[in-house]
Order: sequence, then C-alpha cells, then structure tokens
Amino acid sequence: MSRLLRSTAIVSAMTLVSRLFGYVRDMVLAVTFGASGATDAFFVAFRIPNFLRRLFAEGAFSQAFVPVFAEYRQRHGRAALQDLLDHVSGTLTVVLLLTTAAGILAAPWLIHLFAPGFGGDTGQHALAAQMLRITFPYLLFISLTAMAGGILNSVGRFAVPAFTPVLLNLALIGAALLAAPHFDEPVVALAWGVFIAGAAQLLFQVPFLVRQGLLPRPRLRRGHEGVSRIIRLMLPALLGTSVVQVNLLVDTLIASFLATGSISWLYFSDRFVELPLALFGIAIGTVILPRLSGEHSARDPAAFTRTLDWALRLSVLIALPAALGLVLLATPILAALIQYREFLATDTAMAALSLMAYALGLPAFILIKVLAPGYFARQDTRTPVQVAVIAMLANMVLNLALVVPWVLLDWPGPHAGLALATSLSAYLNAALLYRGLRHTGIFSPLPGWPGLGLRILPALAVMATVLWSLTPAAVQWTQWEAPLRVAALLGLVAAGAAAYGGMLLAAGVRPRQLLLH
Repeated sequence: MSRLLRSTAIVSAMTLVSRLFGYVRDMVLAVTFGASGATDAFFVAFRIPNFLRRLFAEGAFSQAFVPVFAEYRQRHGRAALQDLLDHVSGTLTVVLLLTTAAGILAAPWLIHLFAPGFGGDTGQHALAAQMLRITFPYLLFISLTAMAGGILNSVGRFAVPAFTPVLLNLALIGAALLAAPHFDEPVVALAWGVFIAGAAQLLFQVPFLVRQGLLPRPRLRRGHEGVSRIIRLMLPALLGTSVVQVNLLVDTLIASFLATGSISWLYFSDRFVELPLALFGIAIGTVILPRLSGEHSARDPAAFTRTLDWALRLSVLIALPAALGLVLLATPILAALIQYREFLATDTAMAALSLMAYALGLPAFILIKVLAPGYFARQDTRTPVQVAVIAMLANMVLNLALVVPWVLLDWPGPHAGLALATSLSAYLNAALLYRGLRHTGIFSPLPGWPGLGLRILPALAVMATVLWSLTPAAVQWTQWEAPLRVAALLGLVAAGAAAYGGMLLAAGVRPRQLLLH
C-alpha cells in the first residue's frame, strides 16, 4: 500500500471511530430530547461557535498554516520552525480570547442574527442565548486544537488529530445521560458538555506535540514574517474554504421561520451526510495538503498533478455510491438509528427529505475538499474566494427559489428545499474550482477517466437495483425492535457495497490501481 493511501486509511479509520461515537451521540440526543424548540435552541447555540471553528480554525487557518509550516520545515532550520509555532500560537490565542469575550457579551444579538425566527418566542431565544454563552469558549479551545492537529498532520502523525473528536461525542453522551436530569432545563447540560469537550480535546493533543518536540510556547511580536504571511493567506481564505458552512448557517436562519423541529431535522440529516464526507473527502484533503505543499515547494508539477488526479479518482469512486446509498436508504437509516422515544415517525419522514437532498450534493462536497488543497498548497487563497462568493450567492437565490414556492404550494417539508439549494450550490463551487485548475494549467487529468466512468455507472445501477428490491417498506421499520432494525440496515449496507464492489471487480477495477507510488 502506498504511503499516501495508508495515511488516508489511517485518517479514515480514526474518523470512522469518531463518527460512530457521533452517531451514538446523535441517537442519545434524539431519544432523550427529540426534535423540539429546546433542541432547536441548543443546535443554534452549538452551531455558531462550531461554524466559527470551521471558518477560522479548520478552514482558513489550517489551509494557510500548513503550507507555510511545510515551507519552513523544508527550507529553514528547526529554530526558525519553533519560532514560527511560538508566534503563531501567541497571535492566535490573543485573537481567540478577544473573539470569545465578544461572543459571550453579544450572545443575544448573535441569536437574533443567526436565528431571527426565535424572536417571537422569548423563552426559546433566551434559552439559546444562555447556552451560547456557555458554548462560545469552545471556539478558543478547538481552534488551538486545530493548530495542534495541523502540526501533527504536517509531520505525518494523522491518527491523533483524527481521533480527537471522539472526546466531544463522549462528553455530549455523558451530559445527556448523566448530567441532564440534574438541570432545571435538561438541554443546558449539553452546552456544558461542549465546553468540557473543547478543553479535553486541546489537552489530549499536548503530550503528542511534546513527543515531537513541537509544543508551541505562545509569544507575541509585531511584524513576524511567518505570522504575517499566514494572516495574508487567511483573510481571503476565510470565505473560500467555508462556503458550505456559510450555506448551512443560511439554512438555519431560514429554517428558524419554518415549522418547529426544522432546524433539528436539518441537523440530523446533515450529520449522516458528514460521515462519508469526513471519512473520505476530509480525510483525503487532509492527507494530500502537506504532500501537495511539499511538491509545490520542490517545484515538481508532474508529481503535483499525479497526487491531485489520484485524489479525484478515489473521491469519485467512493462519493457516487455513498450518495446513492444515502438517497435510497434515508428512511431506513433514520428509523434504525434515531427513531425511538421522543424522535417520532413524523420526524423521521421529515428528516429523510432533507437527508436525501443533502445526499445528492455529497459528491460535490467531497470534491470541494479535494480540489481546494490544489490552490492552498500553492498559497493561492484568492481564487477560492471568488468561487465561494459566486456559490454562496447562488445558494441564497436557490433558497428563495425553492423554499418560497414550496411553502406557497403547501408541500410537506420545505426545509428540504434548503438542503437541496446547498447541494446545488456545492456543485457550482466544485465545478468552478476544477475549471480554475484546468484553465491555469495547474492540473490536467491523466489518461483513464472515461474507462473509469464506464465501469462505475453499471456498478451504480446494480447497487441501486439491489437496494431498491431489498429495502422493506417504511412502516415495517416501526414494527421492529432496535436490534432487528440495526441488523436490517447493516445488511442493506453490506448488500449494496457488495453489489457495487463486485461489479467493479467484474469490470476490471483492481485495488492496486488505487495506489499512488
């Protein structure tokens, strides 16, 4: 197995562990709290700092920091590298402390901004603001955690950063099961779970940084060359790497005006799409960014093209069946995993609509994660910004074009229109990113793409036929106990994967063809 594929497998395996705990977490939340006004309030209070984390930490900061770190590591000495880490961590800490303080003070206004539909329900608005004050420090902790993860990823230690999110899931599970009964408003326990998880994730990575001799010692100095370069790269990347998250927040804003439970339905459906996105899209993007950065620093365009082409092929090979499976198994997934106690059959039906809509965009979400490093590795953060602005404006237009007539025609589940708009705008984003790489001559597809497509399409058709014929009716799932539901779902997933994989093997696709040497 090639080193790149092995690293991707490690990240995917650790991410799978994290996501499995994430699904246990979501099951616990759905069963314990259901889809109510209180859970809507928590998801808004959690989504705001989580959005900023993805925007600043895992988005703009990581994409700007890793290429500069790789360049310092390759071209400068150890002392210069440590100096960079010290001053980046010092600057980041100060900015995060100020942002966190401002967020806590401005919590009521932020809730008005991100969920204006809560304004008519003063109790829901006050509850969301209370929980936002508790969850906002998560941004401080998790952003520093993301920096630690970027350092470890850059030196080839991918497992620890990929495993770290497990701690968030464990904290929320513990908060729901152990702490919630002791609160006057049980859902507030989840906010404290988020706070504790942020601190735990940061502390967890410290020993591994020490072992690598790369523990930052926060310092401040104006005009530090490396810090200044990272800031210059970050400013345009703030939007360019986070358009999907911006779109999700727009969805939350509009959903706050729709039926009670709409935000929760969107949250749960988005969570199930995030599993394959994290396992493959984020994992591949995480692994190839340091490699692409090194190949660009070494001025090896042929190697740069080979790496990006490999990542795109692997992404397409996995994203298409994953999207098809989520569309066809939306109801079974929700019924088997979270339709218990407070999460009702009507909630499953509504969440299934948005899950199918999000699933249609999964290939685009994954391609964005793979194409964006082609720009960031070359320290080009401006082009993705232009693409992101276009995609975000398209998403806003599509939100109105889909949801307004959906509501006027009184169709069920107008929240699914928000998910569909997000998916369509993601395809526009991915297409423009790909077009930019092609037109500038940075990337040219290697031979073999048409043949790969001719092998994938029949495999998808066989997979769809198998799943369509084996999936029980929706009403059947409610008549089974939890173990039988889960067993039936796992059987369907296995049957679909076997049908797809078997057809690819029959068509001549071999595992060794996925290696990058």
